[in-house]
Amino acid sequence: MDEFQTYQLVKALHLIAMTAWMAGMFYLPRLYVYHSGVAAGSETSELFKLMEHRLLRIIINPAMIATWVFGLTLLHLGNGILALGWFHAKLSLLVIMQLVHAFLASSRRKFARDERPYSAKIYRIINEIPTVLLVGIILLAILKPF
Repeated sequence: MDEFQTYQLVKALHLIAMTAWMAGMFYLPRLYVYHSGVAAGSETSELFKLMEHRLLRIIINPAMIATWVFGLTLLHLGNGILALGWFHAKLSLLVIMQLVHAFLASSRRKFARDERPYSAKIYRIINEIPTVLLVGIILLAILKPF
């Protein structure tokens, strides 16, 4: 496999991992919207706890790690990309996405303790943040505006 094919393979793996990460980031806050509306300790609450735990541990976290690993590999394989302004903007949005991920993981731990840290309304708002960030990240990566 030549250098170009290697780069393309890593880019494909990066996009696959990113898609899985974002799918989870879209779904987890929606689960919290529903979870926040059920009684703590109820059978439904226990089911939500299981779903949230599995989604975060089996899908979201591994996909996030793979996204970063393949992205950093692309950075290593790319020539001079680190010096480009659009890349710094994209990286800034990725850091914010990582903070949202950390917030969602923290919320899961609170739900697991039968705490209700925020209202369903807050989680509905939080649910939109990954979408907005993803749109910005993709536009920056594709258009490379500066």
